[in-house]
Amino acid sequence: MELLGPARDTEEAVRVGDRALSREELLRRASTVAGEIGGASAVAVHATASLETVVAVVGGILAGVPVVPLPPDSGPAERDHILGDSGAQLMLAAKGAYEGEGGPALVPVDELGTADRSPERADDAATALILYTSGTTGAPKGVLISRRAIAAGLDALAGAWEWTAGDTLVHGLPLFHVHGLVLGVLGALRTGSPLVHTVRPRPDAYAAAARERGGSLFFGVPTVWSRVCDDPGSARALQGARLLVSGSAPLPVPVFEKLAGLTGHRPVERYGMTETLITISARAGGDRRPGHVGLPLNGVETRLAAEDGAPVPHDGETPGELYVRAPMIFDGYLGRPEATAESLAADGWFRTGDIAAIGPDGWHRIVGRASTDLIKSGGYRIGAGEVENALLSHPAVREAAVIGTPHADLGEQVTAYVVAEGVTDKQLIDFVAERLSAHKRPRVVHLVESLPRNAMGKVVKTRLGA
Repeated sequence: MELLGPARDTEEAVRVGDRALSREELLRRASTVAGEIGGASAVAVHATASLETVVAVVGGILAGVPVVPLPPDSGPAERDHILGDSGAQLMLAAKGAYEGEGGPALVPVDELGTADRSPERADDAATALILYTSGTTGAPKGVLISRRAIAAGLDALAGAWEWTAGDTLVHGLPLFHVHGLVLGVLGALRTGSPLVHTVRPRPDAYAAAARERGGSLFFGVPTVWSRVCDDPGSARALQGARLLVSGSAPLPVPVFEKLAGLTGHRPVERYGMTETLITISARAGGDRRPGHVGLPLNGVETRLAAEDGAPVPHDGETPGELYVRAPMIFDGYLGRPEATAESLAADGWFRTGDIAAIGPDGWHRIVGRASTDLIKSGGYRIGAGEVENALLSHPAVREAAVIGTPHADLGEQVTAYVVAEGVTDKQLIDFVAERLSAHKRPRVVHLVESLPRNAMGKVVKTRLGA
């Protein structure tokens, strides 16, 4: 299976910041890397936003060697865990970029020169990437992603988003996650569309890529799109784009509506996980609904289950845990058969741990994580996302995160952490009570200066109140 698809005839296949490579030059450099690492059991890549990262990852694909992207901001404990757990034998990085002590032997990607392209030697079932989870419930787990899964996932997205070699993809997302690396680099290479990586996802950089590079397809996380909305000039520069895509976290409804008003584009939302890649999405040629992530991609099945395993009706309101079965699902957790068995059944159904509601027409709405976003209060099941969207619709509120906290009578109470100016906690409680059922209003609102977020802009709810 060829993970690198045909490309249109352009001078630049990949641009990162002010540096660029043609497709031929990229493949020559990657071929040299492939020759250097051939036979290794796994290689780590110091995944900075750089051409060296792209060359290293493509080199691993050409060599058929599993690639382990290492976040460049990893602390010593996380770094040592990922390198030790994965068994990476080499570290690929630009000369002088990696400063970790010990570990695998360093291969300076930018000093290897170029060579003719070598053939892809791995079969479809071979592991292409070992991606590590965020580790919010323990040490990060290595997720085994096969070449077949990546190809299936990218082809399904290309169909849903009408993504072709005629597009120019623009994003500035980290290159060690599914969003920035699998979709944002391998997706561009498989579809043949040129990639413009802005190093950082700044609104002015996105606007410049639209004006100067012909950007037509833009990827961002909700934080990026919120910042674009706060910069109307940059937002209006995206009016000539074909598609704006949001993922990695729920896009607040007010941001969806403001982005649509400024750019003329109703953004496409999609849903996925490290273990599943992208499985649900709105379509380029179809409806796009605020607060919803769309329909299953081709080849994807979904279902909802209650806590006792019973089926949950698809009425658009009743929440249940989301299960998915699809050709882009991972092969298991590296060296963790028990964890694999707990989440991935023998018949292929994967337990996502996310709470969702599915409408009669098949549209999916993600409520949140079962562990943090499903609040059980006074016999009611309350989705944190619905309360967050209500808070965000207040003009004084910039950010909001809702969790359940212990309550002697209710079991759990709805507790909100809000970044806002010129409004009191009581006013926000009353504001939500006017828009949602009374039992969904926050019992407590904490006004804070900021919310804790990870590298992808997701709020880390386990750190709220810390």
